[in-house]
Amino acid sequence: MKTAKTEGSSGSLMKKRRRPGDMILYALIYFFSAAILCMVLYFVGYILWEGLPMLTPQFLTSAPNPIEHTEGILPALINTSYIILLSLLISVPIGVGGAVYLNEYAKNKRLIRVIEFTTETLAGIPSIIFGVFGYVFFCTALNLKVSLVSGALTLTLMVLPTIIRTMQEALKAVPKSYREGAAGLGAAKWYTIRTILLPASLPGLVTSVILAVGRIVGESAALILVAGGAAIYMPRGNLFEQLMSSGGTLSVELYRYSYSQGKNDVGFGIAAVLMLIVLLLNLVTRYISRRLEKKYQK
Repeated sequence: MKTAKTEGSSGSLMKKRRRPGDMILYALIYFFSAAILCMVLYFVGYILWEGLPMLTPQFLTSAPNPIEHTEGILPALINTSYIILLSLLISVPIGVGGAVYLNEYAKNKRLIRVIEFTTETLAGIPSIIFGVFGYVFFCTALNLKVSLVSGALTLTLMVLPTIIRTMQEALKAVPKSYREGAAGLGAAKWYTIRTILLPASLPGLVTSVILAVGRIVGESAALILVAGGAAIYMPRGNLFEQLMSSGGTLSVELYRYSYSQGKNDVGFGIAAVLMLIVLLLNLVTRYISRRLEKKYQK
């Protein structure tokens, strides 16, 4: 009883003796946290308020018609879907493989530091430089021309550093006891990675995919150079022909309507679509990760 009383009295004394500097620091933390939350809510709410009235069936399911003066974003929506899927199909396996190599196989610490420094440097390069490199290398040197494939390969270079570093940190967060326990049971290294480490680092994979999708969807400067400009016509032919042809994405169309033509209402509509796409992809990715976690936990 005395111990409980003394602990209670000491806790109350600590509360009473809280220094004014700590109170000010706590107040600043809460203030800036609330300010950031309010800014995000205002930003999202304003875009949806201005953009949702534009999301009519005609706007979402038709192509723009300059003769009839009607607007539509279906071609840009299709091109954006192609870019996202193709970029993730290329970047995620390479990024996860690179992170696994750096964290589990590489032994030369100097090489690891060089690769980490290189990926961090690539993550900070402006997107327009990636666009120039993609145009020179993919479009010209590899003769892929200005196409969705060139755009996806360029975006792969842009998001690879983020995926590698995020997955690397997720693998580092897995306890060493998992590796030691698997090794004690005689499990091979690749079997341990495939059945224990990767499932345990699924939240990091989800985070890397979300960050990659956010950058892919929001990119416009590089895609104007390597993937093409306005999306006016519906994609035709087979899938290979569509990927090898040029086409503007939603972010490029947002730039074209808002900046070049001054149609802010259409721009807000495209911005609302982009936000809904990112939200939907985030929810789907988290759902898949939870299903996989349950599967591997069984």
